[in-house]
Parts: sequence; C-alpha cells; structure tokens
Amino acid sequence: MSPADPREAQVKQLLEGPYPAVPPDLAAGAAARGDRLLRRRRVVHRIGWVLLWAAVVAFVVWASLTRAWTPPSSEVSPPW
Repeated sequence: MSPADPREAQVKQLLEGPYPAVPPDLAAGAAARGDRLLRRRRVVHRIGWVLLWAAVVAFVVWASLTRAWTPPSSEVSPPW
C-alpha cells in the first residue's frame, strides 16, 4: 500500500479518533438475548431427544407385535 492510500488514512482516523459511545444497557440486553437463545436451544434439543426415544419405543413395540425378525410363513400358498 502506498502512504497516500485513502483507506489506510481512514482506518488510522477511526483508530485514533473518538470512540463511539456504547449504550449503557448493551451488555444486559446481550446477556438476556443469550439466555433466551440458550433456553430455546435446550428446549429444542430436549424435544428432539424425546421424539427420538418415542420413535425407538414405537419401533420396538411394532417389531415385537409383528415379529419382524421371523421369516414369513411358507405354509401359505395360493389355492389350486
């Protein structure tokens, strides 16, 4: 970059100049938003685990009722 680069001068001015005022409630608002996001994420994860376990239980019940592990009966044949 050349010394006469306007972008470099702009960056130096921003770094040296007066810093903007930070709103006093910024940290509290960010913390509250983070808490909400964390709670929402936990709820979504718990719902996902509950649905997964419900699907596993439903599959086990279905498999035990239909005896899905046994081969189909070979005694059944079409009438002649």
